Amino acid sequence: MGRAERHAQKRKEKRLKRKLERQSQLDLNSEGSMRKRMRRDVVPSTLRLIIDCSFDNLMELKDVKKLHKQIQRCYAENRKALHPVQFYLTSHGGQLKDSMNETDKGWVNWKDIHIKSEHYSELMKKEDLVYLTSDSPEVLNELDESKAYVIGGLVDHNHHKGITYKRAQELGISHAQLPLGIFVKMNSRKVLAVNHVYEIILAYLEKRNWEEAFFTVLPQRKGAKSLNEITDASTCKPQESEAVQDEDSDRT
Repeated sequence: MGRAERHAQKRKEKRLKRKLERQSQLDLNSEGSMRKRMRRDVVPSTLRLIIDCSFDNLMELKDVKKLHKQIQRCYAENRKALHPVQFYLTSHGGQLKDSMNETDKGWVNWKDIHIKSEHYSELMKKEDLVYLTSDSPEVLNELDESKAYVIGGLVDHNHHKGITYKRAQELGISHAQLPLGIFVKMNSRKVLAVNHVYEIILAYLEKRNWEEAFFTVLPQRKGAKSLNEITDASTCKPQESEAVQDEDSDRT
């Protein structure tokens, strides 16, 4: 290759490089604009979603650490949700607080979350509270964004069956179970981790459709199938939908 050809080749490479740099910058600008547009589309919900951490003394440390991971997942999902809820951690202390201080010191700087040592009954009006528990005979048909929904922060429900329902009854507050059994048939035990319940609420606020919300969140390995594809959903009896430990929820 002669000198003239080498110069021509270098000029061509420089032009291509500049073109790629311009395109890369345009892509970055476009991505940034898209992110800004997405953030502009975010409309926070007035719904309050509470994780009740008052079961700390009923759990072993390994289960408390699992709950900690589930809470991290809830926080992350709420931060990127289209309709983020007003997030509360109540009765925060004991083993859970120690675990967070030890392995997640940044929690003190978390944004858009209310972390309280007080019990939720001290922070909310009694008439606003609805405890989400599978033992409730009431089925939640739709969300009322003026309410404060409570998820029991208890991982090992096998040793404390029905405790969240009993707590709701003792406090005289409303209670309900998610309509899981109306829409979903699952091969494994019908149980949901804390973060799954939380994510289903977020998904419902975006989609306004329980079935879509369930199938957006539920782990595929549970073999979840739509009851609408199997039988007439109106004849189905609601199934258990407790917020308990699930292996899939260990991922943060």
